[in-house]
Amino acid sequence: MTYAYPYLSPNQTRTHEPTAWQQELANAIESIFAKGARELDELIAGLNASRVRPPDGATWTEQNFTAVIHELGA
Repeated sequence: MTYAYPYLSPNQTRTHEPTAWQQELANAIESIFAKGARELDELIAGLNASRVRPPDGATWTEQNFTAVIHELGA
């Protein structure tokens, strides 16, 4: 068995596998940051340009994004 430093595990706080929607959201966020977004408003604009919508199907806002991320425990 090889020892792995806990802080190097990107899934160390995961209690279950992500749902398909959670994985799509994570992929969209990663893609938006990879394209150069650094601020919350840039992230929100990128999410609204993607096909990933919040659970209620509305457009993303800073308020519902932070609420969703808080709910997900991120």
